[in-house]
Amino acid sequence: AGFAVSLLFHMTPAEACPPSCNCKSLGEMKGLHIDCSSRKLTEVPALPVNTKRLYLQNNSLTSVPPGALDSLHSLEEVKIFDNPWNCDCHILYLKLWLEDVSAASLANIRCATPAPVRMKPLRQLTGNELGICKRLLPIKCLEFFWRDLILIAGAIITLILVAWALKFSKKLVCQINLSQ
Repeated sequence: AGFAVSLLFHMTPAEACPPSCNCKSLGEMKGLHIDCSSRKLTEVPALPVNTKRLYLQNNSLTSVPPGALDSLHSLEEVKIFDNPWNCDCHILYLKLWLEDVSAASLANIRCATPAPVRMKPLRQLTGNELGICKRLLPIKCLEFFWRDLILIAGAIITLILVAWALKFSKKLVCQINLSQ
């Protein structure tokens, strides 16, 4: 147990700090202040769970993968504005996460793309406006439908051939028996 405790004390906040960011400890057990602003980031870096303040403003972020921010339970402040957000259905995770964590930060987010929602605040977008990816779904469903249809047809043809082969083999066996 002593070894584990000594390991905990040797872990410095800098070790957990994303390489593209600036990190400051907010004191013993208080967490980290992580500044990743103005770094031309195109994706959210892996963040330590003890992040208290997170600054990601003025980057090149277009979306946040679902679940990417779920581990930040001790977060108290987040700034994520001034990014070219792509407000299609994939932005829904960020919108819902910010509604729970920081309504003030959500208020500052404006969409860059697609064109119909350009410069609109993310918090004002409805499900219909965010459902721009919906057209991808039927194509995927159709792909699965045709694949399944082909598999079913293949199985039916195989069964018919097997039944026909069995019937033919019985006739052959009968003919052989009769000839003897």
